Amino acid sequence: MERTEYQNNVIKRYYQNQDSIMLQKLSELVTELYLADEKKKPRLWKRVEAALKNMKVPQAKINQILEREDPVFLAKFLEGKL
Repeated sequence: MERTEYQNNVIKRYYQNQDSIMLQKLSELVTELYLADEKKKPRLWKRVEAALKNMKVPQAKINQILEREDPVFLAKFLEGKL
């Protein structure tokens, strides 16, 4: 199935803005982590890991963030990325 020119442009813009989209997503996840109960946190940290990988953050840094499981640490990391 061929895509229309409009669809191609939407896809192109998504990939051009992917880092900004991931930063926004991670910022929202920081808030969710602050508010989440202990049962939800493992799932949220998996989403954090996936978003960081999409941003091509070095695996060593991802591991450091995930080992700490600290929303404050994640937020400070994101501030440095903005």
